[in-house]
Amino acid sequence: MVPPSVRDVRVLHTSDWHLGRSFHREGMLGAQSAFVDFLVELARSERVDVVLVAGDVYDRALPAVDAVQLFDDALARLAATGARVLLLSGNHDSASRLGFGSRLLDAAGVHLRTDPSRVGEPVVIEDAHGPVAFYPLPYLEPDAVALRLGVSTRSHAAVLGEAMRRVKADLARRGEGTRSVVAAHAFVAGGLASDSERDITVGGVSVVPVETFAGVDYAALGHLHGAQTVTPWARYSGSPLAYSFSEATHVKSVALVDLDAGGLAGVQLVPCPVPRPLARLRGTLESLLADAALARHEQSYLQVTLTDATRPREPMERLRARFPHVLVLGHEPEQGLRTAVASYAERVRGLDDIALATGFIEHVRGSSAAAEETALLRLALEAGRHADAGA
Repeated sequence: MVPPSVRDVRVLHTSDWHLGRSFHREGMLGAQSAFVDFLVELARSERVDVVLVAGDVYDRALPAVDAVQLFDDALARLAATGARVLLLSGNHDSASRLGFGSRLLDAAGVHLRTDPSRVGEPVVIEDAHGPVAFYPLPYLEPDAVALRLGVSTRSHAAVLGEAMRRVKADLARRGEGTRSVVAAHAFVAGGLASDSERDITVGGVSVVPVETFAGVDYAALGHLHGAQTVTPWARYSGSPLAYSFSEATHVKSVALVDLDAGGLAGVQLVPCPVPRPLARLRGTLESLLADAALARHEQSYLQVTLTDATRPREPMERLRARFPHVLVLGHEPEQGLRTAVASYAERVRGLDDIALATGFIEHVRGSSAAAEETALLRLALEAGRHADAGA
C-alpha cells in the first residue's frame, strides 16, 4: 500500500468491535484479539494519525472482565503507535462506564466521547495545511438525550440534527479552511442492515437522512455491520468480524481515509483477517454429506437447512462428522413435499392418549415414532393415570 505523495492526515476508520460477543455460543475473544493485533500493525505501518472507532466497542453495557482487558490492551498499543485514538459510545455500550476517566485520557491522546453535552466540542489536530476538527458524536438515544439537547421531537433525526447544528456552529467559529470529520453511531438512510444489529427504532422510525451530516469532509459511521458507502463522503466501516450468518458474504474491512488541503482525498479499504469463514448450506442430508464440492466448507462455521421430506435421524451428529463447525440446523422440506393438513381439532378428534402423543411426534419430526418410543410413552401415560388415581 503506497502512502500519499504528500503527507496529509490519515484516519483509520473502524467500528462495531462488540468485544465479548459470542457467535452462536462460540467464543470470539481470540478472533477479536487477532483483530486488535492487525489494527495496531496497520496503524503503525500506514503511519496513521487518527484511529477513529465509531461506537459499539463492547457488546453489552456490563462487559466481561476479559473484554475490558482486551480493550485496555488495544488502547495502550494503539496510543503507542503515535496515533491519536478517538472513540464514541454506541447503542451497545454503557456511556457512563465507557467514558470513565475520559478527561484524564484526553491528555494521553485517547479521546472517549460519551457525553451528549460535548457533541460540539472537537478534537483538533494539525498538518501542513492547517487544522482538522474531529467531532465524535456518541449514540444519542432520543428518550434519554432529547431534553438535554433542548429538542422537543423524540426522534433520531431530531437529536442528531441538533448535534450537527452544534458541530456546524463550532466550525463556523474556526478559521477558513478548517477541515472536518464527524463520527456517528446511527442508522443512516441508504445503509443496508444485517441480522446482528440491535433495533434502535423509536416511534417506528430509526433511519436518519444522510443529509443530516452534510457540510463536513467525511462522516465516519458506525452501527451497520456491513462495510458500505452511503455517499462518497459518508460510509460505514462495518464490523471487523461477522456476527450473524446474514454476513456470510461480507468482506470485513477497515477504511484508511486521507485528507489533503481540499478535504477528502481518498478512501482505501483494507480487509480484516478472517478467523473462520461462514457459509449457508441447503439440501438433503445425504446430498450434503456426499457433495465433493463442499470440501471447501469443511472448516467453516455453517448454517445448514435440510430439505428432506422427513426429518432425518441424528442429523447434527452426522453432519458434524464431516462439517465439525455446524452451528445452526434447520429443517425446511422443499415446496410440495408437505401435504395439506386439516384443522387441529379435526386431526385429533377421536384419538386416544397414545395416538395423540405419537401423532405429535410425527408432526414435529416428520416421521413416525419408533416402537421403543411408543412403548416408553405408553408407560409414562399409565404412570400418570396411576398417580392421578392415587391422589
